[in-house]
Amino acid sequence: MNTLISMDAFNAGLKSFLDSAPTPFHAVEAMSERLRMAGFTELNEADDWALEAGKGYYTCRNGSSIIAWRQPAAEAALEQGWRLVGAHTDSPCLKVKPSPELHRQGYFQLGVEVYGGVLLNPWFDRDLSLAGRISYRDNTGRICSELIDFAQPVAVLPSLAIHLDREANSSRSINAQTYLPVVMGQTDEKPDFRLLLKERLAAQGVVDVDTVLDYELCFYDTQGAATVGLNEEFLASARLDNLLSCYIGLQALIDTEEVSAGQVLVCNDHEEVGSMSACGAQGPMLSQWLERVMPDSDQRNRSLARSMLISADNAHGVHPNFSDKHDGNHGPLLNAGPVIKINANQRYASNSETSALFRHLAEAAEVPVQSFVVRTDMACGSTIGPITAAELGVKTLDIGVPQFGMHSIRELAGSQDAHGLYKVLQGFMLTDQV
Repeated sequence: MNTLISMDAFNAGLKSFLDSAPTPFHAVEAMSERLRMAGFTELNEADDWALEAGKGYYTCRNGSSIIAWRQPAAEAALEQGWRLVGAHTDSPCLKVKPSPELHRQGYFQLGVEVYGGVLLNPWFDRDLSLAGRISYRDNTGRICSELIDFAQPVAVLPSLAIHLDREANSSRSINAQTYLPVVMGQTDEKPDFRLLLKERLAAQGVVDVDTVLDYELCFYDTQGAATVGLNEEFLASARLDNLLSCYIGLQALIDTEEVSAGQVLVCNDHEEVGSMSACGAQGPMLSQWLERVMPDSDQRNRSLARSMLISADNAHGVHPNFSDKHDGNHGPLLNAGPVIKINANQRYASNSETSALFRHLAEAAEVPVQSFVVRTDMACGSTIGPITAAELGVKTLDIGVPQFGMHSIRELAGSQDAHGLYKVLQGFMLTDQV
């Protein structure tokens, strides 16, 4: 039996998920918890798998990428193929350097690297916290890892006063090396950052730490997700690109219980930096998973010929102050439905057949659909869609919810669009028309 939750309930769950996922590690942990509650079983990639038709499973790699699926019967997998939804768990951010400690003018600061194509200006004057993964040696000499989240504001990146930078509003550029070290507090001497992390782990109840060996930590804005606008038309949050799509795909998978074709959600890390990693879309994670669930190569290839991937990654909504940045006929509006993304040079993987199916499914779900094509005189971004299509040879569609402020520390989407895409993806997971 399939369920369809209301828009209010969907958005409440979405906001809770966004707030619980300041890093890809936390996003995968939050998704795993929701899958467990829905009856899915976790499988370790290092173990032998005994799969049963009709049951739900998930597996993680690097703690930052996840594949979840319902296992079809062998005949159904061969005759119906797989319905795959892809998204990514990472977002542009500021990551802490390996030796980050700075002590200047009595202030304790941390040096950072820029991860992905960050819109830097909005990071200034925000209440920042710190989260990620720490690897440590315990008191027995064993190497362990633990997620950490300071949760409270522990840092800030103060702007320089306008009086000292009279050109700030007309010609200011940001030097990432010199402008971005984050202020953590005041101190008489430079603290040991790894010792600070050890103390934080102890505060979380991890008391067997001998030495903090390394970490992957990023700063994030502590302001939580919210609905805004006179009539609550908008959803504002950090990391909408692309945790919004992760949650939409997750909820569609959980709420679509009927199994005919195989139903799959894959959320990869490292999309914002090119996807080339062991757990990125340009790596072998998805193809290795497929080889395990369908070991026979001939049957696997025949099944893929009957399969389809929807790559869900947010689209650029037309900004009322910058409408000239869009093609006049292809400016998606917030709250006017999900967007089919098209590019003649295959920066998006959509074609007429995959987009036609999406339009058909959206019409059945009574959800409006829009199209996005970048201006012909501008460069086009890309997604995991073309990468996965090339890796697997599976027909693919690129779609997304329209948003403002992509790659900002706080982004904006329509409060109706995510729920609309959720309804269409439910239909996609059940369709026999691929």
